Amino acid sequence: MVHPKDAVMTQNHETLTRGERMLAMRKARMAAAPPFLRGGFRPFFFGGPLWAVIALTLWLFVFLGGRELPSAFDALSWHRHEMLFGFVGAVIAGFLLTAIPNWTGRLPIAGWPLATLFALWLAGRLALLWSQTIGLALAAVLDVGFYVTFALIAGREVIAARNRNLPVVAMVMLFGIADAADYAAVCGLIPDGEAGFRAGIALVVLIISLIGGRIVPSFTRNWMAKQGWREGLPTQPGQFDQVVIALTALALLSWVLAPNTAATGAALILAGALQLLRLARWRGWRTWSDPLVVILHVGYLWVPAGLVLLGWSILDVTIPRTAALHALTAGAMATMILAVMTRATLGHTGHDLKADAATTIAYALVSFGALLRVAAPLGLLDYRVGLEAAGALWSGAFVLFLFAYGTKLFAPRLDGKL
Repeated sequence: MVHPKDAVMTQNHETLTRGERMLAMRKARMAAAPPFLRGGFRPFFFGGPLWAVIALTLWLFVFLGGRELPSAFDALSWHRHEMLFGFVGAVIAGFLLTAIPNWTGRLPIAGWPLATLFALWLAGRLALLWSQTIGLALAAVLDVGFYVTFALIAGREVIAARNRNLPVVAMVMLFGIADAADYAAVCGLIPDGEAGFRAGIALVVLIISLIGGRIVPSFTRNWMAKQGWREGLPTQPGQFDQVVIALTALALLSWVLAPNTAATGAALILAGALQLLRLARWRGWRTWSDPLVVILHVGYLWVPAGLVLLGWSILDVTIPRTAALHALTAGAMATMILAVMTRATLGHTGHDLKADAATTIAYALVSFGALLRVAAPLGLLDYRVGLEAAGALWSGAFVLFLFAYGTKLFAPRLDGKL
């Protein structure tokens, strides 16, 4: 016969160790999984850039060769959708799945749950490409379903740890809603055909402003401290940064809802100017000797450049909007993505945080590719030549990343850790 006191102690022991049992299950799942599935950065940092190269190549093939895609989206709509909600969204997922364990202290999603999430993303890409045959409904369910599922998984982790980054998870859910709105626009369900696309760009720029505003000054400060700098070190975000982010959010919201008003144009230019001042406070010019650090500043520089160009294009119709959009996408998003992927891959696979020749060349390629893509519609060079050269350089950057970092993403950590 079990004494009542012993029964209570046994029940309390089971309650206290439930979290430990879950932790043990996750550790076992990570140990049993192949290295490629031991962290969200691995499949998504590989699949995202690979899809970017494929999608851009298909788009240039259609645009320059006059061919057709098997998608129910027209070629331009498919191109911008896949570069934003396909490529950029994949890397955001990989980054957050890697960052959340650092924020929460919980083990990362790994093994079959990670494989299932990655398969859902991949299925969305293939379904949309072949949607002329299988229909848009299935593509939309898979594509939007990926972001809803990812947001729920991320939200569970953040809420369980009572972490402060729940707004970032909310932005992922909003990104999924923007994805859905892009499908709705193509289907004629909403009158503004670009509302979802604009909302998606706005959300990614805000994510860069929020997360980049943490990691750029932090990594810069650490690097400067190691070099012996004692004064003028960047600080973590303060009141000024909060004001800049808030004004940027309001300007981008105005652009999503009223993209052609003079007030929106002025707000975007003001936000761009403040973002430039914010960047200058981090003193990135001191880091020119370390490509892993300076590329973060180069990537962030595209944010104020793109915001100013976008506002200017609204106030002055002679400035093509496509130049501003590519400053924010091919410039800010792609450069920050490459900067974060290289650094995170090195750090989370046990390699030294040092840029080799291939990494430095990839940084140069993506930067010059973005410059040419912005310059071409501005009439600074022949449009067709500029488009082809920009596509070759930009794609080359991510092909080089795949060759230089692909083996690291598939291999175990050098130090033997999971």
